[in-house]
Amino acid sequence: MITRHDLDQYYKWLRQYGYNDSHSGNISGRDGDTVWVTPTGACADTLEAKDFIACKIDEDAPDGASGDANLHLAVYRQNPKAQAIVHSHCPHAVALTLNGEDFVPPDFEGQLYFPKVPVISVPYDVYFEQAADKVAVKLAEYPVCIVRGHGVYAWGETLNLAYKWTCSLELSAKTAFIAGQAGAI
Repeated sequence: MITRHDLDQYYKWLRQYGYNDSHSGNISGRDGDTVWVTPTGACADTLEAKDFIACKIDEDAPDGASGDANLHLAVYRQNPKAQAIVHSHCPHAVALTLNGEDFVPPDFEGQLYFPKVPVISVPYDVYFEQAADKVAVKLAEYPVCIVRGHGVYAWGETLNLAYKWTCSLELSAKTAFIAGQAGAI
């Protein structure tokens, strides 16, 4: 079972390791028909476990929940195996996919975990209307996807696995960036 304390810790790690700024990204975990999600405008530096918002899997997100809460709910509905979702703004992964092309990790572990990471384009002015469905469809097929110019979404059967996909993708993207700067790819 994923607890709010676990979610709080992992959300803080996203900030600590540079995958989010102080107020970006969000995280959720499923507990039966309840999904615990970060509140809107959450600051990773001051967030506490008690601040997570309870959402019902078959209802719209309540007031106060993250702007992405309905996206999280859509992923859980589309993919019953998903028990946790991590949304980050990994700088290398976002930067390397601004062209809208799917990301192909150049490194061994990236290829092992996800030979291709789909990139979804959603116009910024209709993000909240369109992103939930588009991301949910991709995350039913892939463990991780990127919304062009916005961020990374990863799901897992555990919170640790969703976090692992996030970290592994960012390291692959950083490796690709460095290799590109070195002229190796």
